[in-house]
Amino acid sequence: MAGGKARKEKAKAGGAQTPYQGGISFHKSKGQHILKNPLLVDSIVQKSGIKSTDVILEIGPGTGNLTKKLLEAGKKVIAVEIDARMVLELQRRFQGTPLSNRLQIIQGDVLKTELPYFDICVANIPYQISSPLTFKLLHHKPAFRCAIIMFQKEFAMRLIAQPGDKLYCRLTVNTQRLAQVSHLLKVGRNNFRPPPKVDSSVVRIEPRRQFEVNEKEWDGFLRICFNRKNKTLGSIFRQKKVLSCLEKNYKTLQALNLNPAQQGAVEETNQVMDFEDMEMDDDEGDDEMEVEDGNAEGETSEFKEKVLRVLKDNDFENERSSKLKLREFVTLLSEFCKAGIHFS
Repeated sequence: MAGGKARKEKAKAGGAQTPYQGGISFHKSKGQHILKNPLLVDSIVQKSGIKSTDVILEIGPGTGNLTKKLLEAGKKVIAVEIDARMVLELQRRFQGTPLSNRLQIIQGDVLKTELPYFDICVANIPYQISSPLTFKLLHHKPAFRCAIIMFQKEFAMRLIAQPGDKLYCRLTVNTQRLAQVSHLLKVGRNNFRPPPKVDSSVVRIEPRRQFEVNEKEWDGFLRICFNRKNKTLGSIFRQKKVLSCLEKNYKTLQALNLNPAQQGAVEETNQVMDFEDMEMDDDEGDDEMEVEDGNAEGETSEFKEKVLRVLKDNDFENERSSKLKLREFVTLLSEFCKAGIHFS
C-alpha cells in the first residue's frame, strides 16, 4: 500500500506525465499521445496506400505501435523522434528483429531537422506543431506522393474547409494552394494513451501547386484579406492602417525606380512594409474598424481611390474573404500587382 501511495503521489507531482505499463511516462506538454487501438493503426496503414517500394517518413513514432505496421508495409521507415527515451524504446523494440535493418531513427526536432528523401509521410504528430510542420512538408523538395497525418479535429476541418464554411480561413487557402486535402478518418480521444482533451482526424495531403505566386506578396495579401474575413473587401481595404501600409510600400517601390543617386537616399530612409509585423484586428471582434474618411490629404485620398478602383473594376468590392475561392484570391492579387500595389 505504501509503495502504491508513493507512486500515486509521484504521478500527481509530475502533473503532465502519464505512466503506462512499459515504464515510460508520456508528457502531455510535448503532445505525446500514443495510439493504443490496433484496429485504428491497421486502418491508417491501409488507407495510406503504401507500396512495398516506399520510403516512409514517420514523425513522433513514440513506442512504435504504428512504426511496426509501417515497416511491414514499406521498404524503409525513417522515424524522427525528439524524445531520447522514445528513441531508446524504439531501438529496444526492433533490435534483433528482421525489421531492424529497415528502420532509421533520427533524434531531433522535426521542425529543425533537414528531412531526407521520402515517398510518403504517415504520422501521429504533436498537435502544437501542426501548422509549421504542414508547411515544412509542403515546401519539401523533392515533393513526396502524399502525407497521412493525424491532426486535432478542428485543425483538420480547417484544412478541408470550403468557401462559406465557418472554419474557412487563411490556413485553408494557404494549404489548398499547395495541396489537395481530403478527410480519411474521425478518431475519438479514447484511442490514445493518455487521452487528449479533443478528438482527432486523419487527413490525406497530396502536394500540388495550383498557382505560382510571389510567396511574400501572397502572405501579406492574405493577412489583410482575412483580417476580418466576414467584412467586405471594400471595408477592409478602407481601413486607415491598411491604406497606410500599402501606401508606404507603393511610395517606396515607386522611389526605387528613380536614378541611382536618388535611389540611394530613398533606401536609407524607406523600407518595404512587412505585413507580418502589422498588427491586425481579430476577425471575431465587433468593434468598429477605423476607416479612411476621405478628408485626409489629397495624396492619401488619391491612393485610396487607386486601391478601391482595383476592387470595383474586378467586382471584388462587395465580396467577402470567407466566400472567395482560391482562384479568385490569385486573380485579385494579380490585379493589385498590375496596378503597382504590393504587399511585400
